[in-house]
Amino acid sequence: MKLLTITVPCYNSQEYMRACLDSLLPGGDRVEIIIIDDGSKDNTGVIADEYAANYPDIVKVIHQENGGHGEGINQGLKHATGTYFKVVDSDDRLSDDFPRMLDALEQCEKDGGVQLFVTNYFYTHSDGVGDRSINYSNALPQGRIFGWEQTKPFKMHQLLTIHSCTFRTETMRAVGLELPKHMFYEDNYMVYAPLRAVHKLYYMNSDLYLYTIGREGQSVQEDVMKRRYRHQLRATELCFTAYRLDSVEQPMLRKYLEHELFMMLGISILYARLNRTAEADANLEALWESFRAFDKPTADYFRYRSLLKFICVPGKCGAAFATFIYRFANKVVRFN
Repeated sequence: MKLLTITVPCYNSQEYMRACLDSLLPGGDRVEIIIIDDGSKDNTGVIADEYAANYPDIVKVIHQENGGHGEGINQGLKHATGTYFKVVDSDDRLSDDFPRMLDALEQCEKDGGVQLFVTNYFYTHSDGVGDRSINYSNALPQGRIFGWEQTKPFKMHQLLTIHSCTFRTETMRAVGLELPKHMFYEDNYMVYAPLRAVHKLYYMNSDLYLYTIGREGQSVQEDVMKRRYRHQLRATELCFTAYRLDSVEQPMLRKYLEHELFMMLGISILYARLNRTAEADANLEALWESFRAFDKPTADYFRYRSLLKFICVPGKCGAAFATFIYRFANKVVRFN
């Protein structure tokens, strides 16, 4: 049995996937790399097969009809044999700290195992402007197994993401995780859904994941996110309706989940309102109605009593203010 399965969803990735895969190979026999060729129309499948032929004990390839990023993760999880599971997108890389991360995972196993292993991720912009680390050292104990009761509040910009999280494989399977096909931003749900089953964590303070920003057509580019705002709304709805916050007994876990929902809602609202159309406003209103039907007190808190109320103001003035907040936040943090 492998220590870690890494799933690499690929779609028309021939230009950059080699750099990604080469960064994973230092994991050696402790690692299983599952490349998902998601119906690519270029040489992605050929390159994937080349790696599988050269590293038959490490690399596996699944060729499938196009199902989107989420279906790639579904198939990786279905075929994973590793104790732990991580997703690395084909235009990203892992740093030279990867072997040290595997050493820490092995030590975790000797000490009883964890459900979630957290590392930092590093924004690498194509123009070199705004590169920065998302670091959790203020919120999480370092270098040891801990529970949620030993964590501290996360800052506004700190979210547990697909880039920072390595889950225990059986934990993801136990919650029945299945991501929707042909939907973007579904990785938010991939992280959120299993968190309720996480009791033991480990944090390694390392910029392990190198997250590339700025590739043309990338899903986090502003024009793409505006166009696909419905996908963001749907991903947020999946998270909100995964389970009620008042069913989560651990206070610090519940506090973090509230923080995660707050940020996801904020992103959904901002990208919907950037469109400045009646249709986008109607879709946003439908989202709130769905939330209120599932958990009215929590939905009303977010909409009327949290800071989100300021970007929910109806009409052109509210949309203009929401746009201003987005521009200001992106200038400070540069998240796309």
